[in-house]
Amino acid sequence: MIYTYALIAILMFALSGWLLSFATHHYSHVDSMWSLFMAITAYISAIFYYDLSVRACLVLALVTLWALRLSIFLTWRNWGKEDHRYDTIRKNNEPYFWFKSVYIIFGLQALLAWVISYPLYAAVTDQAPLQWLDWVATLLFALGFYWEVVADIQLTRFRSQPGHENKVLNTGLWRYSRHPNYFGESMIWWSFALFGAATGDHWVWLSPVIMTGLLLKVSGVSLMEKTIHSRRPGYAEYIKNTNAFIPGIPKAGQAHD
Repeated sequence: MIYTYALIAILMFALSGWLLSFATHHYSHVDSMWSLFMAITAYISAIFYYDLSVRACLVLALVTLWALRLSIFLTWRNWGKEDHRYDTIRKNNEPYFWFKSVYIIFGLQALLAWVISYPLYAAVTDQAPLQWLDWVATLLFALGFYWEVVADIQLTRFRSQPGHENKVLNTGLWRYSRHPNYFGESMIWWSFALFGAATGDHWVWLSPVIMTGLLLKVSGVSLMEKTIHSRRPGYAEYIKNTNAFIPGIPKAGQAHD
């Protein structure tokens, strides 16, 4: 029942995002809401327990750190402009996209977030003491968070430099993976699954599998690389020398633009 309450809260928040789109005529703010959808599951789960376990407090702290950082970063990055993905979705779903967007964009992402956030519910509502899996999960979260944040900082700095509009970033973490930020995000969700698995719940493994699949095949790597070749001529060479997702030693001959 608590997990269902979380869904209701997420859907209400998604509805507020849909209503905001009427004022802004933009839909990119749903990206900023994405991580907050997940956090809502953790918070709603917590308010029904007066005596939270140490695991619950740890998971709440980590998910708050992750959700706020990602939401603030995406809000800053997208401020005043629309992501081209949503322009494409809009064109493909006219007429009456203003109405269709309530389920195509906001409803779908809210439902996905609710399903993916299940390990947070499992971890927060369990009263069992910490065990070795929790420490492994904490370490994995730290590694994933570091990888994601540093990758975002490196890319932001690169894009801010004059003359880099059509260049390819292949230094720093981007030397070892074409999408190190997505790899870090995947590690974070495997860490949340480990927290959930420490409670003995086996359904938690569905979450990181879905998230990794989305990052690889739907909204992440696959989507980004569909159009990037036309915008960045050096990207074809970058693909030859650099792993797409899991970091690895680059092949010999990689250029540094």
